[in-house]
Amino acid sequence: MKNWTEVSEFTLLGLTKDHSLQQILFTLFLLFYIVCLLGNGAILGVILAKPPLHNPIIFFLGNLSCLDMFYSTVTVPKMLSGFLRKHQSISLIGCLTQLHFFHFLGSSETVLLGVMAYDRYVAICHPLRYTLIMNKWACITPSGAARAAGFFHALMHRVVTSQLWFCGSNRIAHFFCDIKPLLKLVCSSTTLNFCLLKFVTGPFAVSPFFVTLLSYFYIISFLFFKVQSWQNRWKVFSTCASHLSVVAIFYIPVLSNYMIASASDSSENDMIMSVLYSIITPVLNPMIYTLRKQEVKTSIRKILKKKISLMYNHHVYLWN
Repeated sequence: MKNWTEVSEFTLLGLTKDHSLQQILFTLFLLFYIVCLLGNGAILGVILAKPPLHNPIIFFLGNLSCLDMFYSTVTVPKMLSGFLRKHQSISLIGCLTQLHFFHFLGSSETVLLGVMAYDRYVAICHPLRYTLIMNKWACITPSGAARAAGFFHALMHRVVTSQLWFCGSNRIAHFFCDIKPLLKLVCSSTTLNFCLLKFVTGPFAVSPFFVTLLSYFYIISFLFFKVQSWQNRWKVFSTCASHLSVVAIFYIPVLSNYMIASASDSSENDMIMSVLYSIITPVLNPMIYTLRKQEVKTSIRKILKKKISLMYNHHVYLWN
């Protein structure tokens, strides 16, 4: 039996070995990644540049955009380079580091989405007390707690995984270093790892998901029993629908991937689920959630008009 320290690197098999399909996927995911960086970067820039936007939901949206940018960066660049190379290798340290940051950022986003659902509940059901309940510290504390919880959750998996013994094949049937594909290469017992996935990671994801469902249960009840106008109901529900869309796209694949964790799970299904919540969701977040905020869209237009005006005036000045 070989100790895992003797393994110097792993080989990522990626999404497919079909060369023509790799070229298509490279172009597609490169486009997704660029849109993710531009969309989330623009929103983050607008929020940082316009202090009046610093209200609770905008603060959380800025955090979400920041997390999404780094979350995609953990996996997508490595995946893209894999489409261009015959063999995509990653060092043992690099693999464990990628695993850590993937779960750190993913766990943080899971908690943050739950906090944002509670924020919507307070804004809709207790509008007069909203500024009192969702004060400065009520925003900063859960955001910090989300990152701290995500960091220690990821650290737990990294430490436990680093103690495993790897032997035989070092070929990971995935496009990045995740826990379940790594466990298929282990010679020693993986009981503790799968217990952590089921009894720590699963509940860790379910808890904010439950908070989200409970928040929207109260919101829907409030709309039907307290709001008489169908027009007002639809207006509020359309705002909530964008957040629910993000929650569904993110939570459902995560829960299916980590709640029912076993060594016999299909690698193809794991990769499809991973693509949804690590690549697709960060691209969709600015479009179906953040950009629905009128104040953000208005600020983006003002900044663009100001930039265009400055460029035009500078051009006229040079010609004159």
